[in-house]
Amino acid sequence: MNLDDVMQQVHAHPQKTIAVAAADNAKVIEGVKEALDCRLGSFRLYGDEEKIRRLLHDAGLNEYNHIKVIPTRDMEESARLAVTAVRTGKADILMKGMLPTSDLLKSVLNKEYGLRTNKTLSHVAMFEIPEYERFIFLTDSAMNIAPDLTKKADIIANAVHAARSMGFEHPKVAALAAVEVVNPDMQSTLDAAVLTAMNNRGQIKHCTVDGPLALDNAISTEAAAYKGIKGEVAGRADILLVPTVEIGNTLYKSLVYFSKAKVGGIIAGAKAPIVLTSRADSNKSKLYSIAMACHMIEFEQNIAAGGR
Repeated sequence: MNLDDVMQQVHAHPQKTIAVAAADNAKVIEGVKEALDCRLGSFRLYGDEEKIRRLLHDAGLNEYNHIKVIPTRDMEESARLAVTAVRTGKADILMKGMLPTSDLLKSVLNKEYGLRTNKTLSHVAMFEIPEYERFIFLTDSAMNIAPDLTKKADIIANAVHAARSMGFEHPKVAALAAVEVVNPDMQSTLDAAVLTAMNNRGQIKHCTVDGPLALDNAISTEAAAYKGIKGEVAGRADILLVPTVEIGNTLYKSLVYFSKAKVGGIIAGAKAPIVLTSRADSNKSKLYSIAMACHMIEFEQNIAAGGR
């Protein structure tokens, strides 16, 4: 299965609605058009109404009946109304348009109308890597700068939830470090060892965690065997937990620019998935991100209905 298959699978479920904050931008409307062409959902577009309608006309979207335009005075109101739409059930997914990430997250975390929970917000990326036999999830490459042990446990839980929504019933999580042994001078190895123990004691559920593991021993069975590293996760990791955002961001961009990997990503840990792509992301990446969010909503609805 590849990410294009993931998009196609969205069609098997009821259509979801995406609320886009600050949608009054040509690149945003271009992404909306492609998502509509791929039948990924319907849209509520927040922003300057006149500009949005002009951009929709220029994009040839006049005939679409899966778009609702909601006028707003500025970016702050656009973010607030888009978040409120998700909070009140008018939309299922929140998506960032052309506004600063900090402005959107300010509304997401608002105590009165936001989408905050008792969980840590974290980014989960899903990669399709050329000549690699399976998907790899990477977390956290965008949100948490230097998470402590408690936040790392939350970040794992978010990533596991996302992976399970994509069909990974019991994902394998590698807590990455530079070495495979616990070194008191390297906090990442200490945290990895404790996270592994927490998982063994049932404190981190629905997955198998092992660490510390270096990247090669997490994804290559040959490298793990050469170093004599055994276990269910060694060489077979589904989820890579990075110790800091610098490592996550560098690994993310290395996969995209050096390996030409395809990727989708969401912010997890809120009351609904958030599509928070950057201006540098391709339209395809935005489509994959929306598809991921749709699968997560379906998974959560299935759980609420008494499913897995």
